[in-house]
Amino acid sequence: MDLGGLEKAVKAAAEAVSGADDILIVSHIDADGISAAAISAIVCERLNKDYDVLFFSKMGEDAIDAVNNSSRSLVWISDLGSGYLSRLRKDGIVITDHHVPDSSWRKGQTSLGDFNRIVHVNPHDHGYDGSSDLSGAGVTYLVAKSIDPANTDLAYLAIVGACGDMQDSGSGLSGINRAILGDAVSEGNLEIKEDVRLYGRETRPLTGFLQYGSDPEIPGLSNEQEACAAFYARLGIPLKEGRRNRCWTDLSEEERAAATDALLSFVREKDRERLVGETYVLTDFPRGTDRHDAKEFATLLNSCGRYDDAPTGMRICMGDEDAVKASKENRSMHKRNISGAIDHIRKNDLLKVRRYIQYFDAGGDIKDTVLGIVAGMLLNGDGAYRGLPIIAFADSEDGVKVSARAERDMAGRGLDLSEVMKTAASLVGGFGGGHNVAAGATIPEDKKEKFLDIVEDLVSAQVI
Repeated sequence: MDLGGLEKAVKAAAEAVSGADDILIVSHIDADGISAAAISAIVCERLNKDYDVLFFSKMGEDAIDAVNNSSRSLVWISDLGSGYLSRLRKDGIVITDHHVPDSSWRKGQTSLGDFNRIVHVNPHDHGYDGSSDLSGAGVTYLVAKSIDPANTDLAYLAIVGACGDMQDSGSGLSGINRAILGDAVSEGNLEIKEDVRLYGRETRPLTGFLQYGSDPEIPGLSNEQEACAAFYARLGIPLKEGRRNRCWTDLSEEERAAATDALLSFVREKDRERLVGETYVLTDFPRGTDRHDAKEFATLLNSCGRYDDAPTGMRICMGDEDAVKASKENRSMHKRNISGAIDHIRKNDLLKVRRYIQYFDAGGDIKDTVLGIVAGMLLNGDGAYRGLPIIAFADSEDGVKVSARAERDMAGRGLDLSEVMKTAASLVGGFGGGHNVAAGATIPEDKKEKFLDIVEDLVSAQVI
């Protein structure tokens, strides 16, 4: 695949990493950031480089200070950094990110020797969409592959990162992700299979698979446990094998085909491609575990990062089986907090609707690190308006955390939540950024209403 100008930036980053004496890796705490950090760490080990890893939930003052004051000869920032280029002062920085870049940074500064000595590798600078064509882990993987083609065995981690950032939404991965997917298949550690694309194929009991796998929503089944059990009963599909609950991947080919055909009759025509399409099976990991499916692997990593345990997620990516056991409590807590948060919002009617946006304020009742996940699940579930962006608030240590989500087709109508969050936050004394349909901000506690007014004005001006 011809990457054009992106290839030049990738090569410059590869040369910088290869030539560094020692490296500080700085990355985000979500699945994409953890996958990216693991790729970077494995590359450092293979190059026999001394390295440290730091994880941050955002590129705040503590992260910026860690970068600018690092004594390492090179700082490698992954899945973070592009929105703060003008704040980074250290000589010797590589950024492999996919978020919308800082518009105030001087263009052309993409190789060592330029002002600030930053190598910036970002798909947005080269005509690609960082919200769908390439993830942070994907950019990091391209650099790893440029350093040594043998690093193609890390391609599957880039796919996990892309799935964690919902870049497989629709019928599957596209753009540069598609080429990385080809590398993973060629390496033999990933298989592409057409199947029902709801979350939990490997680990959720059959009823929960339909009841909670709400993207897309299945009318009559989503959030309806008894209806889901009756669905299988009509098809003669047992829910248990002995005393053990069966999962979707336990079904025979005949059972799965019958259930898939029946499910397609429940959903709208436009949702059929989202319901059945590509799934990504990680063949190096045991069947029936949350590492055998790329989306479930991503959720496992999220369950670590969102609970201040991103290093355990990175260890899982690096093959540490003890880390898998250590993450068990994180997984349980993650599932409880997300389901509890959604129930809390619905039971208390927190979701409010304006003309151009919808929003909820969770205050201190929802952990701010899962706010974006909850907002996205609400948007794709029952009770929210899928044609309106959703804006979510939760209290955090340094103000109010904001997460904004929208359906991907709204980008085609002109929506850019990254620009909305960045502009609105700056006007109330905060900061923000992200992607066109998934972005965030941090704002002062007393500015929520003013922020919503500005957001609504900006969205109304953007959307056709």
